Amino acid sequence: MERILLCKPKMCGREIDFIRAALAEDWAVPLGPDCDAFEHELEKFVGDNKKVAALVSGTAALHLALIACGVKPGDEVLVQSFTFCASTNPVAYLGARPVFVDSERDSWNMDPELLEEAVKDRVAKTGRKPKAIIPVALYGMPYRIDRIMEIADRYGIPVIEDAAEGFGSRFNGQVLGTFGRFGALSFNGNKMITTSGGGALICPDAETRKTIMWYATQARESYPYYQHEVVGYNYRLSNISACIGRAQMTVLDEHIAHHRHVQALYEELLRDVPGITMHTAPSPEFESNYWLCTATLDEKLKVKGEELAYKQVITGAVGGAAGVTHATSSATTDCQPNDNVEALRMALDAAGIESRPLWKPMHKQPVYKDAPAYVNGVSESLFKVGICLPAGPWVTDDNVRYIADSIKEGIVN
Repeated sequence: MERILLCKPKMCGREIDFIRAALAEDWAVPLGPDCDAFEHELEKFVGDNKKVAALVSGTAALHLALIACGVKPGDEVLVQSFTFCASTNPVAYLGARPVFVDSERDSWNMDPELLEEAVKDRVAKTGRKPKAIIPVALYGMPYRIDRIMEIADRYGIPVIEDAAEGFGSRFNGQVLGTFGRFGALSFNGNKMITTSGGGALICPDAETRKTIMWYATQARESYPYYQHEVVGYNYRLSNISACIGRAQMTVLDEHIAHHRHVQALYEELLRDVPGITMHTAPSPEFESNYWLCTATLDEKLKVKGEELAYKQVITGAVGGAAGVTHATSSATTDCQPNDNVEALRMALDAAGIESRPLWKPMHKQPVYKDAPAYVNGVSESLFKVGICLPAGPWVTDDNVRYIADSIKEGIVN
């Protein structure tokens, strides 16, 4: 049986037609008519009269959003700690300081109570308000954006939504990425739709989008020669990548429906398995795309092979498509998943199933060890017990049944 991947991209069949048409007109360059069309299709989907800038990655989108919010060296930005590093690294790119905010237990996303505590404390300690707030749609689950926006508006702090994992997710019927000043999307190879690699920034209006694209095009001034008065970036999406995105937009709703179907099937098949709990939306207003399906293991659950957990140094990447890692000499760190989680990951790997731990909280990452953090223990506790399961468009019902059976077989009764 072919290895079951977490979220393998699936082409709809129209990508090559768009690409051929572009090449026939010599549009194999950054920008172009397919970029324009892709942006318009994204704008139609997100609605709310927003404008969209197509870019090379979701990380680039966050970087430019921070610049547009006036973030400069020495400033502070409040970032959800339970996330991938791409949510945080753009803050460091600018010489600013991330301030981490822990999660609430039901959505796994930014805790509004801790957020307000952090705002008050940073003002008391520094005499200045943070320059932005970045909540993250972890694994596609919406954040409690109503409370986050109420706090942000009260203190006059712009919100940059990291909806990279949450494209198509909604809160109270509204698309994520359209509540704050900006919303970042990702079209990486493992996301809901792909442009091979790419992203987009949802902007409040046409003028703001124009400024974003100016920065994304090396910030060139309007002279007959190249004049640059600020530092710009090469962040434009290529027209060929946009061709892939246009084709993928035709199956976006189908992909979202499939991910939700896979989630429901996992819930059905694992409902009566003691010690295994699927993470689900806490209430109806949280309309997750279930980019990845996630589960937690009771710490007392016994899994075959626990005695082998963390006994061998990992030599490659676990999960994800990059596969480029820096060699390490140690098999363990001071903050890692429980042995039963690692044993289950190894068992699934041996069965030809890709899985991986949850994101390690950023406040526990060595690179950010000196950053301020407002924590309640939620993200650390979830990291110790959580695992990501395959959910992509190639995952069939039979695959889910096989994965569920493999999980059951790995449990010691």
